[in-house]
Order: sequence, then structure tokens, then C-alpha cells
Amino acid sequence: MPSGEQLFIFNSLDSKQPKTARKLHIRRVFDVLNLCIQRRDWPRAKRAWAILARCKEVDWKQMWRISLLLLGETGDQGDSGQSHEDRVSFLTVMMRQHPEERESILKEIVLHLIQLGMHRRALEELDLYLPSYPYQDNPVLHVYAGLIALYLAQPERDSSEETTYGQGWDANLLRDAQAHLERARTIDPSNVVAETFLSQLPGAKQTTRVQNTPDSDDEKMHIDDTAQARKRIRA
Repeated sequence: MPSGEQLFIFNSLDSKQPKTARKLHIRRVFDVLNLCIQRRDWPRAKRAWAILARCKEVDWKQMWRISLLLLGETGDQGDSGQSHEDRVSFLTVMMRQHPEERESILKEIVLHLIQLGMHRRALEELDLYLPSYPYQDNPVLHVYAGLIALYLAQPERDSSEETTYGQGWDANLLRDAQAHLERARTIDPSNVVAETFLSQLPGAKQTTRVQNTPDSDDEKMHIDDTAQARKRIRA
């Protein structure tokens, strides 16, 4: 190391050596912030972040991941429902301000909605964005949508220990789950999650093949009657 250079624990912000006392102080505070995060010392981490966020040299909006991590952390009881709601609100704002990072932000929104138990809203968020580019080519988002649809397709009261995709399951949501998982596998053939869950959906695959096969009118009527009966049962 050349004489006079300062050592820093974390390489972020600016890789160049600070040339002024102010920039040196900012780099030191950034080290303190990351060290406190590693130690889960949330009160000190928040104080360090509050200092950095007021510095004009620091674009805190670009560092939204750190803000998200610190938001709602108290160090006492861990993540609470209110902290997840605060994070969803924060991420919604960040999504409008950072269009280039919308895919990553959308993933975070979905995960926090799931932790809040708001699975249907999470699926609605995905359905809003997935038909458009670049979201439609993101295999992770399709896996999220497929797994959430599969979760919502379950009967409200299922006492069986073994999962069977049959009577009482929502056929429309099963079909949506299959479509999303197949899309994820098409984009990323090595996606183990999509492949694993698709292998467990023989009923959904069979239904798709039957509907795509030129069967007789009697067979089509039988399929429609079954679907209507399932809808009436769920209603």
C-alpha cells in the first residue's frame, strides 16, 4: 500500500482515496454503518445512516437497500407487521423513482407482502407487471407468481397430510400457477424450483392437454360442468 493511503473496511461509495477531511469522515462513517449492520447493532447503524443521508456527497436514494434494511428494525422483537407495511410503502415510492431497478424492488415488495400474509395482493402486484417488458422475461418473478397462485389455489380447509391437486382446489389458479412455472422454466431451463413444482402438477398438465386436444362436444361439456361445479362449491 502506498504511503499515506487510508485503510477502509468496506469498499463502497467511492473507491478513490478521499482527499479532504470531510470525505475521509464520510468514508469512516460508512464503515461504521456497515460494521453495525454486520453486528446487528441497529440503533448505532441508524445514527450512522442519518449522518450519511444528510451529506450531499451521498445519494441515499440509490442506496435504498440499506434504507430498507434499517426501516423498522429495533433490535428488540425483530420484524413486525408494521415494519413490513412501512417497507412496502417505502418500496412503492422507490419503484417510481428508480425505474431501472424496478425488477429488484418488485421482488422485495412481493416478499414483504407475503410476510404480511397478503398473498392475493402480492399476486395482483405481479399480474400488473408480468405481462410487460422486462418483467415478462424474469424467471424469478414468474416463480413467485406460480408459487403464490399455487398457495391461493389450496382449499380453505385441508386436513389431509399429503398434498393432492384435486378436489377442492381452484382450477383457474392451478392453471395460472402452471403457466407461470412453465414460463420460468422456458426462460431458465436450469430453474430447479420451477421444475420441481411442475413435476408435482400432473392434474394441471393433464387438464391442459385435454383442453388443447380436439375432443368431442360431449367431453368439452363434461369439463365445463366440472369447472362450474367447483366454482359453486368455492362460492
